[in-house]
Amino acid sequence: MKVVVGLSGGVDSSVTAYLLQQQGHEVVALFMRNWNDASVTLEDECPWIEDSNDALMVAQKLGIPFQVIDMSELYKERIVDYMFAEYEKGRTPNPDVLCNREVKFDVFMKTAMSLGADKVATGHYARVNSTFDENGKEIFHLLAGKDNNKDQSYFLCQLSQDQLSKALFPIGELTKPQVREIAKEIGLVTADKKDSQGLCFIGKVSLPQFLQQQLKPNEGEIVEIFKDSPLFSEEKPEFASKEEELEFLSRKINYKKSDGKVIGKHQGAQFFTIGQSRGLGIGGHKESCFIISREMENNIIFVGEGSHFPGLHKKALKIDNSELHWVREDMKLQNGESMEVMARFRYRQSLQKATLYQFENALYIEFDELQSAIAEGQFAAWYIDDELIGSGVIA
Repeated sequence: MKVVVGLSGGVDSSVTAYLLQQQGHEVVALFMRNWNDASVTLEDECPWIEDSNDALMVAQKLGIPFQVIDMSELYKERIVDYMFAEYEKGRTPNPDVLCNREVKFDVFMKTAMSLGADKVATGHYARVNSTFDENGKEIFHLLAGKDNNKDQSYFLCQLSQDQLSKALFPIGELTKPQVREIAKEIGLVTADKKDSQGLCFIGKVSLPQFLQQQLKPNEGEIVEIFKDSPLFSEEKPEFASKEEELEFLSRKINYKKSDGKVIGKHQGAQFFTIGQSRGLGIGGHKESCFIISREMENNIIFVGEGSHFPGLHKKALKIDNSELHWVREDMKLQNGESMEVMARFRYRQSLQKATLYQFENALYIEFDELQSAIAEGQFAAWYIDDELIGSGVIA
């Protein structure tokens, strides 16, 4: 089988290429150049050059063909511009999820197929397998990686059945230490290379610095809301339906300046996110202050003191049907149906017990426990056992 590997210059994709070669596949390495602006990276030199050199050395060591493809224009259009637009709206996007859906498993995959590839492989800590339904149709399953500490299935939560049918994740059965050990044993230059902490395929980027390149600073006020605010003392109303209750539990509280006290200034609400406590420059409190809301129209950030502040927590979240994606289309809920799942809305978050409720216009996720810092624009993903079956953008 001919397999094109997205060789990133890191240890994970390097070992991916090696394992496929050992399995007897015809392996071709492609390096994606997704960014060419070094002014926002944290190194003096543009990191993609170093990464592509490492990828080339790995390809030479393995004796496989190597090509660089320039996708920087597409990446800017589909990922970076979208990210800036979301931040301007006061939402919190996840560029890595988008990069997989829009770049790696869309345009990159199509490029690979045009080169005669049967499959595309990446160095994700995830697994894919398939079964056949009673009609003989092949169903693809996106499974969590065996290494609980590195599982990256969340980043793949927007992939379709068609994309999964062409995807391979060879290191999904391994742990990170095992991957590094393999790389050392065969003498790969990437064996001890640190994991990238930056945006997907851009490099080690300072996100605030990156945002400030495009979004202009705009001084605004920081308003503190207090725990004894009447906004939090409302008695829970009687609900005519479950949908009405879930709409209430997932609602965004619209704070006003008059609800609290001005305690500081900031340089633009678009540079911050819900749940953030660093970078606010707020003193004089026993506990850290956390952002509980952003009012974009008037450029106001609302904060509350302490990680247990009531305005920071919600029992439910909402996903509009237009933003809903089922990896397992055969398990899609119909109007009025519900399903018990495990869910998360951040990559590093441990899975939480929850119930999905599907209604005519939206799907709601109600958690067993209160959840901290649910932000609009984040991706929520849900699992049954270790299989990711669907995801959506939080409204």
